[in-house]
Formats: sequence, C-alpha cells, structure tokens
Amino acid sequence: MRKAIVRSLAVILASLAAPAAFGSNYVVLYKQQALPGDVAATVTRAGGSVVYQYPEIGVVIAKSENASFRDNLLKDNRIENAASTARFATRLPDTQMDVEGGPPEELPNAPATDTDSLSPLQWDMRQIHTPEAHAITGGSPAVLVGDIDTGIDFNHPDLKQNIDVADSVNCVSGAPTPGLAAQDDHGHGTHTAGTIAAAANGFGIVGVAPNVKIAGIKAGNADGFFFPEAVVCAFVWAGTHHFDVTNNSYFADPFLFNCRNDPVQRAIWKAEQRAIQFAQQKGVTVVAAEGNESEDLAHPSADLTSPDFPPGAAERRAVNNECVVIPVEIPRVIGVSSVGSFPQSVDENGQPIDYLKSFYSNYGVGVTQLTAPGGDSVFRTPQTVNGRVLSTWPPYKPCTRSVKESTSDPEEPTAVYCYLQGTSMASPHVAGVAALIVSRFGNLNNPQNGKMSPERVKAYLDQTADPQPCPSQLPPGYAAFVGTQSGTPQTCQGGPGDNSWYGNGQVNAFNAVTHTSSNK
Repeated sequence: MRKAIVRSLAVILASLAAPAAFGSNYVVLYKQQALPGDVAATVTRAGGSVVYQYPEIGVVIAKSENASFRDNLLKDNRIENAASTARFATRLPDTQMDVEGGPPEELPNAPATDTDSLSPLQWDMRQIHTPEAHAITGGSPAVLVGDIDTGIDFNHPDLKQNIDVADSVNCVSGAPTPGLAAQDDHGHGTHTAGTIAAAANGFGIVGVAPNVKIAGIKAGNADGFFFPEAVVCAFVWAGTHHFDVTNNSYFADPFLFNCRNDPVQRAIWKAEQRAIQFAQQKGVTVVAAEGNESEDLAHPSADLTSPDFPPGAAERRAVNNECVVIPVEIPRVIGVSSVGSFPQSVDENGQPIDYLKSFYSNYGVGVTQLTAPGGDSVFRTPQTVNGRVLSTWPPYKPCTRSVKESTSDPEEPTAVYCYLQGTSMASPHVAGVAALIVSRFGNLNNPQNGKMSPERVKAYLDQTADPQPCPSQLPPGYAAFVGTQSGTPQTCQGGPGDNSWYGNGQVNAFNAVTHTSSNK
C-alpha cells in the first residue's frame, strides 16, 4: 500500500488540486474571516454550487464537477485559496500558569459510584484516580462535552441517559444535520464517548465524568475517514452551541503531516485552524490525541502514508517543522500521549509511580501536554487483562475483543463493550477530567459559555497532573519500536515536570477536582 516511488512535487500538487471525475467538495478560504454577500453568485459563476457557508470563519464548502473550478475561484482577489477535498482525509488507525479569577459559582454536582458490573476491568480509571474523584463529583449535567468522532450509539444503555440528542450533529457532508443523524456507523465514536461519560448505573462501565452531558459530533464516516469540510463543520458547531469540551481522537487532514508551506495543503490547514480557534474563542476546551506512529512530532522527517485516500494514493515524502498534525498541533489544543500500566518503579508502599509511554504513541516537546491511559498490548501488567482499554461499543459493529452484558433495555437488550488501544483511547480520559474541572469549578465569569475558559481548564489540568520523568531504562524489546514513518528510535527529552513523552504528567482526576491555586 505504501509506494516507494516519489513523484515530482508539481505532479502531486496537480493531482491534489484537481477534482475527482465524479465531482468534488472544495474548501474555499476567503482572505477575511467573514463572507461577502455574493458568495453563492461567485461560486456559481466559477462552475459550482454552495454546500454550506461558515461566515464565522470566512470559509465556504462548495461542490463542482468543473475541472477549472479552482482556477476560476482564484480570479477573485477576495479568495485566498481553494482546494478539493477529494483526497484530503485521514482514516482512523486499526488499533488502536497561575490560576486567577473570582470565586467559583456552583454548578449542580453529585458524586458517583464505581461499582458497575465491569468496573473491575477498568484499570485505566483506577490509574488516574477517577473512583476517588467520583466520591466528590461525577460531573454536572450542566456541562456539555462534544465527542468529535464517528458519531455515537444513541441506544447504548450505558450512554443514552447522558446523550444530548439536540446538540448532536452529523457533519460528514460539510453541512450540519442535527440530532439522530449522528448515529455511529463505525464504532470508534461510541468507544471514546463511553470513556468520557458512560453512566454509573449499576451495569457495564463508568466513564470519567458519568454525570455530564455528551453530544456526538459526527465528522468521521463509516470507513473512519475525516474530511476537512466535516472537521470545519464540527468545530463551528461546537463553538456556536456552547460546548464546554471537545474530544478529538483523529487526524483532521489528508496528510499525516500537513505542510503549511504548500499552497494546497495550506488552504485546508488554515480553514481547519480558523474553525478550531473559533471554537476556542467561544469557550471550548479542545483535547486531542497525538497519534499512533511512534513518531516525535516536534522533529518530523518523513511521511510514508499520505494521502491515505483514495487507497493506494500514498507517496513517500520528506517533511519538516513546517508540517504539522491537526488538531493536536494547533495552538492551545491539549495534546495527549498514551501510557499503558507497565510500572517502571514503585514507591515505598509498592505503588507504581512511573508508567511507560505506549510503544505506539507519538510524542514531542511542546506537543505533549499530558499523558493518559490508552493501553499497551505488548508491555502490560496482569491487571490489564490484554493491555487494552474497555469501553462502550455498538452491538451492530464487529469487535475482536468484546464483553457483553444483558440489560433490561428493549432497544439494546445486550450492551456491548470493546477492548481497544491507541492515543484515541487516552485523549477521552483527559477530556473527561476537563469536564469534571468545569463541573467542579465552573464560574460565570466567562462570557462565552458561561462557565470556565479553556486557559483556566488547561491550567488546572497541568497543575494537577502527576509528573512522569523520562524512564531511566526501557524494558527489553522496547527499542525495536521505532517511528513508523522515519524509522527513528524513540527517545524521551526533558525534565520530570515537562518532557516529550509525558508533558506535564499523567492526568489525575482526584487532584483535579480537589485543586486550589496554591496546590503547586
């Protein structure tokens, strides 16, 4: 599937800029972060039609079968760039400051229990101390988390009581379709949603924030591809619908590394960046997975897998620091690496104090803010069963490693749970703790969502994490796992309080909900 042939840059750019034979969606980026009144007429004259307009960020999603459509658009000097999105997607992997402000306003909070039928299998929750946190709060139903993923199983008995159907949306086309259209047709979104907000209801699992509301924002299609128009739609939706947190367990671009110095890739990158920053400005805390290529994102050198749509299109190319991963490398996004449960050392009570970065997890100085359990099937301890993270799963999608529970729910009489590993599984742990922080310390000083600013949420997360130093030695066999793109050995850089593998450390839910500004 990966080709060794390197085409000339001109040939590659021409193929990416040209629409597919059946017609293509385009991201049209205006120079101003606003749209003029004649957008529809401009697109029509160029040979296309408008799919949706995003006046908040100066972006239009258009469709055309005209091979000259992009060239025609660029004759308008108000348009900065335009790019076909036919090849621009990333598929989900198979595995996988001082705090200031006034006194907090009380949101409705209640404790939660961790005694559901599958709770003993949730090593990941014990590792970040969610049971202790739940004795204080399981989160608030006034807090809304958006899971930007492949949708959500609206009927899953462990999720349905917490799902906000009205704020769920299907963005796959580039235009928002609210409500039940966000049904998960892949499975990945239901898994990440369960880690965030599975209910404490006596059966199945318990999420990090089992009392908060969660909405499925479907940006990934049934094959697990995330196209740019869907990502733009997803973040604008989150920003305009007053979400508090979003989880993002995917890469939002055609290329694993999206190069800003390339004119076609830049159009996509800039449109997505505008959408993400719009959501942040509206009070949304954005949490993102770092990816599963064992690569140092701060020092990229090669990309062997892009573009990964359509199948067989990948070409090897050299990359550098002009090339970034979206959304994790957009400013103020909270980047999350993955750890398993493998203890490097123990304290005087025999408790593990250091955890090994998962063999597959990406990392990087300035990219990794936090780490969380994502599983590790190679370097694992007996209590993790198979090293992977257990979470909710749709009964109509296959899962290799599943657990099933009988329920009294006629819509889904058998609740299904699936074991997976990946930074996709790590990121929702941090998103869940962010939701607990907003629940516990939310105030009315933020004019955007009425609760807590992303900067304050990030500060609480950073200040309450358990620092993880770079390991003094690696277990036998770990060195064999090199970067899948570059072939480079994995090395940890930095001190115990901030390094390339763990950032500020492993997220700690109990510390987070008991935090005061004098903790650190």
